[in-house]
Amino acid sequence: MTTYTARAIDPAVLKELRVSDDAGRPMRPSVDEEGGAPLRCCLRRSVTGERIALVSYAPLRRWAVETGADPGAYDEQGPVFIHADDCAGPELSGYPFPGAHRTVRRYSAEGRILGGRLVPAVVPEAFVDAFADPAVALVQVRAVEYGCFLYEVRRPGNPTA
Repeated sequence: MTTYTARAIDPAVLKELRVSDDAGRPMRPSVDEEGGAPLRCCLRRSVTGERIALVSYAPLRRWAVETGADPGAYDEQGPVFIHADDCAGPELSGYPFPGAHRTVRRYSAEGRILGGRLVPAVVPEAFVDAFADPAVALVQVRAVEYGCFLYEVRRPGNPTA
């Protein structure tokens, strides 16, 4: 079976977001008083007392710059939590943020939405199904409650996809 990897936000992109987010706003760090925020830098939930920031992130736009795609109106930005300072990145096995329904949104190499699927839990079969369509180059996993971007999975064997 093919291995599908959850991709956190790239460290070079995180460095940029910590200066100015994808909406052009400076980062405003805070101490997390409650814990539990889904951190897109290390794909885990925050712990009480950590310095985090809520920044605007445009995942499809960032991917399009790498691949030459033109997502047009599908380009969107939204809020994501990151550590306010450098972190070690993901240390996970399986898929992050388990235990809730997710949307698996599919994109073409041109950056157009090809569809999506509500899944009760993110499991490899969700990606097997998504990538069974040869037109799918990229998959975004999103929270159902707010529609927020959680992480992406790219077509195996195609580093620019």
